[in-house]
Amino acid sequence: MLLPMLGQLRVERVGPGRPRVRPDALRADKAYSSRAIRAHLREHGIVAVIPEPADQQGHRKRRGSRGGRPPAFDADEYRGRNVIERRFCHLKQWRGLATRYDKLAITYRAAAVLHAVIAWAKHLSDTP
Repeated sequence: MLLPMLGQLRVERVGPGRPRVRPDALRADKAYSSRAIRAHLREHGIVAVIPEPADQQGHRKRRGSRGGRPPAFDADEYRGRNVIERRFCHLKQWRGLATRYDKLAITYRAAAVLHAVIAWAKHLSDTP
């Protein structure tokens, strides 16, 4: 589900110009540490801030010199991921999003955007 979501990414610029479609870095948890995802990010020039799972470390070390180097990981950059995790805790209050009943990525994305708009509007109304 990550790669279709990255394809839909648009970040508006402050000044003139078209929106950015490529983030500088991607923070993710160990579940997104697959070769395919890392290769996709590398091809597009996106820095992967993803820790390596213990089982992948073990497989790499077991292969010895053929296992290659461990992927780069910036622990200081990874610490900021908790903000997103807290937001997802609020997001999972919606049962459809938490259980991922939607079969299409675009439907799931629409529900996530709708939840974000409602949370943003609630935040604006709570702010004095």
